[in-house]
Amino acid sequence: MGKGYNAAIAGNPYIVGSFACIGGGLFGLDISSMSGVLSNDAYKNTFGNPGSNAQGAIVASMPAGSLVGALAVTALADKLGRKRTIILSGWIWVIGSILQCAAVNRGMLVAGRVISGISVGLASATVPIYQSEITPPAIRGRLVSMQQWSITWGILIQYFVEFGCSYIDGVASFRIPWGLQMIPAIILSLGMLLFPESPRWLIDHNRNEEALQILADLHGKGDKTNDLVQLEYAEIQQQVQFERTEGAKSYLDLLKPGVFRRVGLGTSLQMWSQLSGMNIMMYYIIYVFQGAGLTGRRGNLIADSVQYVLNVLLTIPAIIYIDRWGRRPMLVIGTLLMGFWLFLVGGLQGRFGHWDSIDNNPTWVITGHDAATKAIIVCSYLFVCSFVSWTYPAEIFPMRVRAKAVSVSTATNWLFNFALAWAVPPGLSTIAYKTYFIFGTFNFAACIHIFFCFPETAGRTLEEVEEIFAQGHIFTAWKVDRNVGKKTVHDVLKDGKIDTGSEHEEHYNEKA
Repeated sequence: MGKGYNAAIAGNPYIVGSFACIGGGLFGLDISSMSGVLSNDAYKNTFGNPGSNAQGAIVASMPAGSLVGALAVTALADKLGRKRTIILSGWIWVIGSILQCAAVNRGMLVAGRVISGISVGLASATVPIYQSEITPPAIRGRLVSMQQWSITWGILIQYFVEFGCSYIDGVASFRIPWGLQMIPAIILSLGMLLFPESPRWLIDHNRNEEALQILADLHGKGDKTNDLVQLEYAEIQQQVQFERTEGAKSYLDLLKPGVFRRVGLGTSLQMWSQLSGMNIMMYYIIYVFQGAGLTGRRGNLIADSVQYVLNVLLTIPAIIYIDRWGRRPMLVIGTLLMGFWLFLVGGLQGRFGHWDSIDNNPTWVITGHDAATKAIIVCSYLFVCSFVSWTYPAEIFPMRVRAKAVSVSTATNWLFNFALAWAVPPGLSTIAYKTYFIFGTFNFAACIHIFFCFPETAGRTLEEVEEIFAQGHIFTAWKVDRNVGKKTVHDVLKDGKIDTGSEHEEHYNEKA
């Protein structure tokens, strides 16, 4: 532990890449901490029976804080490092959870959610950076996808805690779950002390010996002279040195030729991830099922839990196959299917629904059409099953601007999350089923954009991604061959930085 991390843990790429995903799980905890109490009478009475606009504001306060946190990553991840920023995010979450648990009015609740949001913003932007910089390219997509899986687990675990506590009378029914959600953050902050810093960040800060030792522990069982370790070390050095010549670290770097296009792709994909309606279906699924005609608090909670279980299970194929199938096919097919299911939900709601009142709020609801109710519930389940994770943004940016670019793209996610979290409850109470047509159209637009503009990046090192974007094809991304950018040991040695011989070329080719 004199190194500042545990070398045995560092030697297992799956442990190194997956533990930080607890940071993503915090967002999942927050989603269920709200969705699980929307029908809780004790919650409603404590916070003045919030209407659609007030409830939207309460929910939106968390992504508002996350927007601030994601922008703060620009300074923190570059100055403090990836590891310490993740640790900091955990302790901020604890503070926010304490305030939420003790909240006696809307103002205190919103303050706690904003602080927790800052934590989620820091973690959601930093964890993918950390994972993409510390894991081998062959499994990078899989491990970064585990960030999405951790969110689904956070949603599921917190929801069942909320479900169990819903049988408790009084304010304990929501205060206990809000207090328990600080436990994963404590585990994250303490556990990250055992993990290494990103070697790419260390080299970028002239701490080359530390970076070499970490690479040795990660990929060479502690042997600094291992050929694979030396080759990767040289490759990172070359890339960092090249990027340093591109200019100082500033937001102006994001506007440079070759970078601006990637910033546009990263931010637009985060925008589409929100406009897809996925998080809205997570936050407000209880409203969706109420509108479908599913009555009874317990019945609605059980139906909601099925959706969250499916969310966890159907993320597994994406984790396993995202590096094999590629990002493009999964994103194109996923957005196409999500748009289809939303149009079905909207069509069924429009055909069989009518205006009514639930808890003194105007609600478009289906009554007396059991088949339509079941069809909407099934379409909602299939919609969630079609969602694909947000692996792409973390791996497309050059090292020199990666922290800033990821923070900007993630901030875009939280900006749209904030707007939609606030707007959807009033939307459902005014334009009703037409809301689903809006989100369905966004998914079809995303499908078209991804097909034409997003090149494939699966299986490449972060350095090799540079070659992909050097090909051009700004509006014909499907023309970029999946082998573009892949390097052999001969290619790296030809760049002339080290001489290790060629007897281990086969091993390096597997890495590349």
